[in-house]
Amino acid sequence: MNPRHRRLTGVISAALALAVSLSACGSTAGDDGDDAGASGGSISVAVTDPIQTIPGRQTVAYDLNMAVWSPLTWVDTDGELSYVAAESIESDDATTWTVTLRDGWTFHDGTPVTAQSYVDSWNAVAYGPDAFENSGQLAGIAGYDDLNPAKGEPKTTEMSGLEVTGDLTFTVTLDGPDGQFPMQVSQAQTALYPMPASALEDMDAYNTHPVGNGPFAVVGDYVENEPIETEAYADYQGTAPTVDAISFVPYADATTAYTDVQAGNIDVASVPAARLPQAAADFGDRLHTFEAAGISYLGLPLWDERYQDVRVRQAISMAIDRETIDKVVYGGLYTPATAFTPAVEAGTPEGICGTFCEYDPAAAKALLDSAGGFDGTIDIYYPGGSGLDELYKAIANQLRQNLGVEAVATPSSDWAEFSETRTNGDIDGPFFSRWGALYPSQQNTLRSFFVEGGGCPNCIPYYEDDVADLIAAADAESDPAASAEAYAAVQERILEDFPAPPLFFETYSYVTSERVAELPTSAVGNPTFTAVVLAEGA
Repeated sequence: MNPRHRRLTGVISAALALAVSLSACGSTAGDDGDDAGASGGSISVAVTDPIQTIPGRQTVAYDLNMAVWSPLTWVDTDGELSYVAAESIESDDATTWTVTLRDGWTFHDGTPVTAQSYVDSWNAVAYGPDAFENSGQLAGIAGYDDLNPAKGEPKTTEMSGLEVTGDLTFTVTLDGPDGQFPMQVSQAQTALYPMPASALEDMDAYNTHPVGNGPFAVVGDYVENEPIETEAYADYQGTAPTVDAISFVPYADATTAYTDVQAGNIDVASVPAARLPQAAADFGDRLHTFEAAGISYLGLPLWDERYQDVRVRQAISMAIDRETIDKVVYGGLYTPATAFTPAVEAGTPEGICGTFCEYDPAAAKALLDSAGGFDGTIDIYYPGGSGLDELYKAIANQLRQNLGVEAVATPSSDWAEFSETRTNGDIDGPFFSRWGALYPSQQNTLRSFFVEGGGCPNCIPYYEDDVADLIAAADAESDPAASAEAYAAVQERILEDFPAPPLFFETYSYVTSERVAELPTSAVGNPTFTAVVLAEGA
């Protein structure tokens, strides 16, 4: 195998027809569009301090962003797409798409949301010298490369693929056919949110006081490590939120947030990995577990000759007892992976991994022996301080016991060190690798792992031209059945080289205080805080 690099040709998708003719419900929760009105009250949500609040730059502010902004489309838990800020998104060839916006929408500063708002915002985010973290979400638009030349400064500030055709209409021309474009502009692709004209004049000021087009407006200014207060926007044109206010409270430690929910000091928090086995006992029906578009792998350093033989990689996979790890480490809340994309993503071929994802220590040892054994220590590297110690210690123990090879698990000092080391390819053993898709499509997961620049650098350092070509061919399919078949062909090709063992299909788990009666979710597994139902009397 000779891993080669190929530039990303787009970072977005899912199976939809060319001309999308879905109901225009305007919901931000994927419901039927009936406006039941706000129930009143407020909730508090534990978050990581965002530092960057701007949609094109944020990396951990999804919950805040999805309350303060509204996307063009929304994907519900059944994978059904509906329109929110868009009235329609249509194409005859899957390459040029016409976006028609709903009339009457305004930003929280009172200025109208227009086609020009989107075009100006997307160009600003895509402009290479500004180095917006989420710029790659726009990489499939024609002219993106002109704003991100390999050398020197760009000679333009606008992508050729964007054109305003009316106050409420604009066209998006892609680098190639992509039948999934309407799903790409849904809730979690935050780089595609619009910004008011004032934002483009002073991005630093905008980060301090973000102004969106969504159901909640930020009250006051963002101050690092202080709660971010939001209140329902009176002139919001979409489905009214069910609460009047949301307070996003930053926590440096997820376990502290978890115990604060137990004490009733905060209403919602995600469950840290170390607390997953006991969360059901601690919270009962106030533990909410959502099927998510996340998948974890055991990444392998394919630049190390000891991992070049596919039998070595297969043996490592078969030596891992995923079922037991799930029970002990995750409290049975995850699902052992049987494919290269999460089961929740449409068309994922169940069981395609076959025996290579099944626990069989005898077969694993025989396979490793047939490959000539393994020289040296299998040193597993993972981000320290992320609650992953028990997972990687368990994997190391199983590899040692089942393969007869010395194996250890070594944490980094922090996430920044791990990320830099992995990106630079300075790892000589297996390592942490996962991706949570931003929309429920095989395309997002496959591109992120198997196309360079797709989102997860060196998570699986396997960049084969023919795999990228197969992904592009699948992207171009507009019929859902044909799309699923084409993405399955991608997975069949990946299976031939088996570059890394898939570990788990993930779920996202949250705990709530007694004030919360219902915690709805979305297609990507995040709670929909704008639709939370409070307990009577809360």
